Amino acid sequence: MTPDAVERFVAEATAGTVTSPEHVAAIRALVTRALSLAQYDSDLGDLQSAVTALEELLDGSRLFQHWRDTPKATVFGSARTTPDSELYLLASALSAELAVRGWLTVTGAGPGIMEASSKGAGRDNSIGVNIDLPFEHGTNAFVDVENRHIATSYFFTRKVIMTRSSQAFVSFPGGVGTMDELFEILTLLHTGKTHPVPVVLVDRPGGTFWSSWFEFMATEVLGEGYLSPGDDVTYFLCDNVDDAVIEITTFYANYLSSITGNGEAIVRVRYAPREEEFLRLASLFEHLSFTVGTGASGTTVSFNFNGRSYATLRRVINEVNTWNGQSRS
Repeated sequence: MTPDAVERFVAEATAGTVTSPEHVAAIRALVTRALSLAQYDSDLGDLQSAVTALEELLDGSRLFQHWRDTPKATVFGSARTTPDSELYLLASALSAELAVRGWLTVTGAGPGIMEASSKGAGRDNSIGVNIDLPFEHGTNAFVDVENRHIATSYFFTRKVIMTRSSQAFVSFPGGVGTMDELFEILTLLHTGKTHPVPVVLVDRPGGTFWSSWFEFMATEVLGEGYLSPGDDVTYFLCDNVDDAVIEITTFYANYLSSITGNGEAIVRVRYAPREEEFLRLASLFEHLSFTVGTGASGTTVSFNFNGRSYATLRRVINEVNTWNGQSRS
């Protein structure tokens, strides 16, 4: 198909829609790329995998579109956690408390911690993103399969769908799947491939799962220089619902969003700093140069940022979250 033919096809397909020019450009690129596959001897299995992956990602996007403006917390944890365990009860209670505060809970839709979280949130406040496995037992009874659920063939599409739209992540103890999901989020954060979010690790009172993990990270990962000093600000350990909820909600006490690039970070906030708050920010980060601005997007705090230290960005966010917007005297 010639470029002119592609252009006519895309124009006809998008005619009468509310699709923006940017959307049309993306659709044109997808069509062009797909048609280019006919120009060489593609492996059929690879083509089928690409089609399946694209379908799953687009289906996930359509599912989450309904709740685009609703805050969402994705919960990870073991499928083997039993309903009578402290962890199950904690997961259920946490999602119930988040639901009261207007949050949706996103889970893998299976048993264990996933079931507990879906149960606590309730069918109207839970979204399930399942994975088709030959040895698993489907979707738990607390997920609305008809309206708030999707099942994927691939783990990577599942992780993208579960993580792309969430504003917080909570992990309970689990196995390699849980570790894979947690480290995926940490990797995205440290490489700037996702927006800043709180990551909360919840254990039962007296449990050692996350404290042992934290010690390993401190001694073997940070201690050996595989991460930079202070990078453990990325995650927060607790053993109760109240601390987990505070960590999640406090992250958005003033912070709204951020953009990084071209040697700069722009943090959008609800409240501009008072003079003493701005001076404290500047003194805490003497190597950064801060500017407060007001425009169409609201109040922003800009500073020089090379994109390499998520920990620095996170600490700036923590500080701006102490600004309470009280009137200046």
